Amino acid sequence: MEFSAQQIAAILHGEVVGNPDVTVSGLAKIEEGTLGTLSFLSNPKYEEYIYTTGASICIVNATFEPLKPLPETLTLVKVEDAYACFAKLLDVYSQMRQKQAKIEQPSFISETAQVGEGIYLGAFAYISDGAKIGNNVKIYPNVYVGDGVTVGDDTILHPGVRIYADCVIGARCILHAGVVIGSDGFGYAPDEKGVFSRVPQIGNVVLEDDVEIGANSTVDCATLGSTVLRKGVKIDNLVHLAHNVEVGEHSALAAQVGVAGSAKIGKHVMVGGQAGISGHLFIADGTKIVAQSGIPSSVKKAETLMGSPGIPIEDFKKSYFGFRKLPFLLQKINELEQKVKTLSKSAE
Repeated sequence: MEFSAQQIAAILHGEVVGNPDVTVSGLAKIEEGTLGTLSFLSNPKYEEYIYTTGASICIVNATFEPLKPLPETLTLVKVEDAYACFAKLLDVYSQMRQKQAKIEQPSFISETAQVGEGIYLGAFAYISDGAKIGNNVKIYPNVYVGDGVTVGDDTILHPGVRIYADCVIGARCILHAGVVIGSDGFGYAPDEKGVFSRVPQIGNVVLEDDVEIGANSTVDCATLGSTVLRKGVKIDNLVHLAHNVEVGEHSALAAQVGVAGSAKIGKHVMVGGQAGISGHLFIADGTKIVAQSGIPSSVKKAETLMGSPGIPIEDFKKSYFGFRKLPFLLQKINELEQKVKTLSKSAE
C-alpha cells in the first residue's frame, strides 16, 4: 500500500517541502528509516537523526527549520503537530488494513441471531442463539459469541476472543486476541469441613462504548448484576478484573493489574503494571497508582500512591530513602553497642 507525499499532506492538511511525488510503503522510526519509509520528528531530542535518516518522507512541525543539510532523498511534510498527525496517519493506515465485509466459511451464525450490515466474520467464528451483532463489526477467526450477547456498531473482536452469555459490548470497542469476557467469578463457599462449594455466577459483563481491552485479559461476570467498564476505559494485556468490579469512565489499567471482586474504580484513574487492588473498596476519581503497588483500602481523594500498602508517593520516597540507609544505621548501632560495652567494662 503506497502513499505519496502529496497524498499524506492532503490527509494531514500539511505542506510538502521537497518532492510531492515520492512514495512510501512502510513506517519507521526516524533513526531506522530506509528508502520507501515514512517517519516523523516531534521531539527535538531526536533532531540529529533527521540529518542522516534514510526515510523518504518525514512529518515535522511547521516551525521546524533544519540547522544542517538534509538528505537529498528526504521530503518533508510540515504540519501543526507532527506527533498528533503521525498518530492520525497510523489510524488511517490501520483502518485501511482492516478486513472488508464478508462472511468466511466455515463459520456459524444461529438462526435466532441478528447480524447487522457490513460485518466481517472470520472462519471458525461462532455466533450463538439470540446474539445481536451491530453494523460494520469485525469478528476475526475463532471468536465465540455466546447466547444473548450484544455487540455494538464498529466493534472489533480479534482472533480467539470469547464472550460468554448475555454480556453487552458497546460501540467502537476493541477486544484483542485471547480476551475472555464473562467467565465465572471466583466464587466459592467453604462448608463446616472446609470443603469449597461453587457459588453460581449468574450476572454478566457490560462494556460501554469505546472500551479497549488488551490481549489475554479477562473480565469476570458478576455474581449478581453486572461487572461494568464505563465509556472509554483502556485495559492493557494480561489484566484480570474480578466479579462485580466497576471501572469508571476513561480510566486506564496497565499490564498484569489485578482487581478483586466488587472494587469500584473511579473516573480518570491510572493504574501502573502489576498493581493489585483489594476487593470491596473505592478508588477516587483521578487517582494514580504506581506500578507494583498494593491497595488494601479505599482511596477517598485523588492522589498518587506507591508501595504496598500504597501510601502517598512523597511519603514513600522519604520512607525508601530511610530504608536504603538501614545498613548504614545498623552498622552505627552495632558500633555504639560495642562502645557502650567497652565503657561499661571500664566503669567496672
